[in-house]
Formats: sequence, C-alpha cells, structure tokens
Amino acid sequence: MPPVATKPVRTESDSAHRIVRTTTVELVTTAIRQRILSGDLAPGEVLRQEALADELGVSRVPIREAITRLTGEGLLTKVPHKGAYVAELSIEEVQETFEIRLRLEPWLFSQAIPHITDAEIAKAEKLVSEMDHADSGVWGQLNWRLHETLYVPARRDITLQMLRVLHDRSDRYFRFQVVQVPIREQSHEEHTSLIDACRKRDAKLGAKLLEQHVKTAGQQIISVVETIMARQG
Repeated sequence: MPPVATKPVRTESDSAHRIVRTTTVELVTTAIRQRILSGDLAPGEVLRQEALADELGVSRVPIREAITRLTGEGLLTKVPHKGAYVAELSIEEVQETFEIRLRLEPWLFSQAIPHITDAEIAKAEKLVSEMDHADSGVWGQLNWRLHETLYVPARRDITLQMLRVLHDRSDRYFRFQVVQVPIREQSHEEHTSLIDACRKRDAKLGAKLLEQHVKTAGQQIISVVETIMARQG
C-alpha cells in the first residue's frame, strides 16, 4: 500500500514562533526606518546586517525581511552582490513632484466638491482621525487615501492615476515630514479645513485651501530634506 500523503501538523509552538517572528520583524523594521528618517543612517550609507543584528539583539533573518520591506517603501536600495544602501535624497525630485501636484490637485478638487457625498465626507473624516494615531510607516498611505477620497467624485480617472504615482514617489519624503509633531498637527488642521469646504460645497474655497496645503507640505519637506543633507554633508 502506498504511503498516505499527510499535511504538516501545525503545533502550538509553531504558532507561537510565527507570532514572535512577525513581531520581531515589525520592531526591527520600525527601528531601522526611524534611523533612516532621523538621519542617523545617512543617504548612500550601506546597511551592515551583522552589526545591526548584534546591536538590535536579533538574528539576521528579521534584518533581511526588514530590508525587503524598507526597499519596498523606497527607503533602501538593493544593489546585487553589494547589499542594501540608504536611498539617496533628491530635492529636485521633491520640487518637481509638488510643482505637478500644484497644477493638478486644486483643479481636480474643485471638480470633485460639487459631487461629493455625505458618505465620502464621513470617510474622509475617519481617515483624518486614523492619521492622528498612525506612525510614519503608514501615514503617507493614509494621506493618499484621504486625498483620493476627496478627488474621486470628480470622475477624472487619468488625472487620479497620475496623482497616485506622484504620491507613491513622495511617500518617503512624507515620512521625514510627519515624524515632527507640529507638522502633523498643522496637517490635521489643513485636512479638516478641506473637509469643511466639501461640507459647504464651496469649490472655490476648496481649491484655494488645497493650493496652500500642497505649497506648505512641499516647503516643509524640502526644508527637512535640506537639513538632513546638510547634516550629512
């Protein structure tokens, strides 16, 4: 009689190991991310996995998984046969990104406001609340979801797709911006004002507020990036 195929049995110890491992990877990812955002790990600096593992008191497995995650976030760059490096900063990239946003978003928002529903306004308010408690690793994603919610009623899919790409490219820089509490508080107030304009169905006011919001965010991010680059120079 041929052997009966069986599925691997998952024991309680296996489950416990998976939980611990996931938590460890998240903690290591957060620790490395914060070092990059604070400038402790300079742009272009190589990540020394063994040294990080010793310093954080973990094996190299969660270090490798953290590097994969942070590469996906745009904070690290992997070079075949050489390792992982902190991604370089580019003020020119920030400037160009926000110049395009300034030309697209106020117009798109003005097109959306007359058509936005109460349900979409409520969704936007919920996202602002979530952003108040979000860490820098997810704040940028929530920020895009908020803006997307405000723009969708315009039904301009091509423009929305273009803006999604720009926001994805800017996510790393948002992380530098939102580690600062005063900036987070200011962003909260500005987002709330945008939602109030929606509630009033005031497209002209909304476009004006959004233009200033984008300008302010760009100036803040450029200032933070310049400070980090000067510190490393």
